[in-house]
Amino acid sequence: MNVEEQLSILRRGAVDLISEDDLREKLTSGRQLRVKLGADPTRPDLHLGHAVVLRKMRQFQDLGHKVIMLIGDFTAMIGDPSGKSRTRPPLSLEQTRENARSYLEQCGLVLDMSPERLEIRYNGEWLEGMGFEAVVKLAAKYTVARILERDDFTKRLRAGTPISLHELLYPLAQAYDSVALEADVELGGTDQLFNLLVGRDIQREYGQSAQVVLTTPLLVGLDGVEKMSKSLDNYIGLTDAPEAMFAKLMKVPDTLLRNYFTLLTDLPEARIDELLAGHPVAAHRELARLVTGWLHPDADLDAAEARYRSVARGVIPTDIPEVRLTSGDVNAEGRVTVVRLAVAAGLAASNGEARRLIQNRGLRVDGETVEDPQASVELGEGRVVQKGKDRFARVLPA
Repeated sequence: MNVEEQLSILRRGAVDLISEDDLREKLTSGRQLRVKLGADPTRPDLHLGHAVVLRKMRQFQDLGHKVIMLIGDFTAMIGDPSGKSRTRPPLSLEQTRENARSYLEQCGLVLDMSPERLEIRYNGEWLEGMGFEAVVKLAAKYTVARILERDDFTKRLRAGTPISLHELLYPLAQAYDSVALEADVELGGTDQLFNLLVGRDIQREYGQSAQVVLTTPLLVGLDGVEKMSKSLDNYIGLTDAPEAMFAKLMKVPDTLLRNYFTLLTDLPEARIDELLAGHPVAAHRELARLVTGWLHPDADLDAAEARYRSVARGVIPTDIPEVRLTSGDVNAEGRVTVVRLAVAAGLAASNGEARRLIQNRGLRVDGETVEDPQASVELGEGRVVQKGKDRFARVLPA
């Protein structure tokens, strides 16, 4: 494959490529490039939003290059201020390393984990042992004015929101990672553009060739508004069961289909155009089968689709999780509150969330919509609790 063909693959779905000429030169060299992705493992669970940049890493691997998954175990203790309106609470080194274990397992769903194609590093290797003198010398290589050009810092200054001094050091710490790893390319979401560009400057200060910066979009979630996030419950998890993943992909807003096809599949643009010109249901079905089959290569896609169609017709599936209440959850009359049912079923994280779910007519018990957050029902031999169209659990007595 020639260099222009490689560039065509790598440009797909990219937002920023700084610079394409630099990348062309590096690819023309014929050597194995070192492609870095840094991740502060603040959460152990990954979703399709994370898969976008992981797919770009995999493309570099398939082109013969080595990718470096850099776990920011040390920088996670600082807290990346990117896009934050306030100082982020730091994590302990133990928390970040525990999260990293789960993170790397899930990365294996997308990446080639062979040592010839993947290097796993932790930035605590070099940052934890840096003395104060070394930190001062690093800080001397960048100006406060340049750091404050960051959009989120500017907004916080204007709003009078405090910025802690350690937050100003975060971009420098991330940039020094590129020096330590001698990165040729660094990947990240568009919210990381400033930090990645600092890496180019700092590498030059240390006498290295500046890394190429390639950013990918932040995938919009199922609500069609906000970026995909577990906290917003608009996400599709990388480890979601095949039937759950299929059903969620069928709910992707029509306006986002091209985005999902481009970022999460290898379909040619002509085929994407053809699908989007047809019936939306057919396009959704193609997307659901492609993405679910990619992350679950052994899944029975026909069964996942049949289950989705059955639920869409209002049929309650038989293969749903079962949970048992404790004796204290049921009163003397054998009744249990619908709020407790929702929480016990794992469909709400708290009583408050369960009440909001009910107020928004998002909870059903045995197929009937619950409208009163204060209601209770007889538990009997058990109840089927449903959130939305496709999340079910059977709640049984103790």
